[in-house]
Amino acid sequence: MLIRETWDYFYRFAEFSNWLDQQRTRTQLINSYDLLKWNGDKHYLADLEKKGIRIVPSFYIEQGDQRTLAELHKITGWIETVVKPVVSGGARHTYRLNPDNYEQHDQIIAPLLQKEAFMLQPFMNSVPEKGEVSHMVFGGQYTHSVLKKAKSGDYRVQDDWGGTVHAYTASQEEITYVEKVVKACDELPFYARVDVVWDNTGELALGELELIEPELWFRECPAAADVLAEKIADFVKG
Repeated sequence: MLIRETWDYFYRFAEFSNWLDQQRTRTQLINSYDLLKWNGDKHYLADLEKKGIRIVPSFYIEQGDQRTLAELHKITGWIETVVKPVVSGGARHTYRLNPDNYEQHDQIIAPLLQKEAFMLQPFMNSVPEKGEVSHMVFGGQYTHSVLKKAKSGDYRVQDDWGGTVHAYTASQEEITYVEKVVKACDELPFYARVDVVWDNTGELALGELELIEPELWFRECPAAADVLAEKIADFVKG
């Protein structure tokens, strides 16, 4: 079973997790059960960082944490940040923070922390300026990329918030980087979308690794669908 359209799993995560547990013994999952369970929670970024992958710096705020946003920013030393749940998509409960609005957002985040964990990341200045690049990789093989840009005055690149998609030609440095990302997983994904930004020092950094419900933009590179099909066919043949 190839899972690609569970677009609301982050709203119904317990239900999705239970369903996934049931499928483990009923069918062959592509990507695998272990990969999907791991990728559903953004703590996976810390795992990849330990394996030498440069990520957007991330500070995890675990469920039940009662510290204020001002206190957490003192710990990290960051001033302008983005806060989001560790299980999320489509910019769900994603907020841009600065000293002027820490207290205001405490009123939003504190109740949510009683139910789920969050993460804090320094705001990447390149995102509203240059955008975010999504790179598609199948069985370790890079195929194509697209550039996602936020609408003027925003930082969220998702089309839900007015973001747009543009053709993009990846450099060899980028291709090498994203292939390194997928090979750092405990097992090689059949399909992956590697979302990359330029961090505040100008280096490539991993924003997200999407293995569960990625938009893969086959319409921008139809031949990529053949690559994925071949990877799956090789696996089935053994």
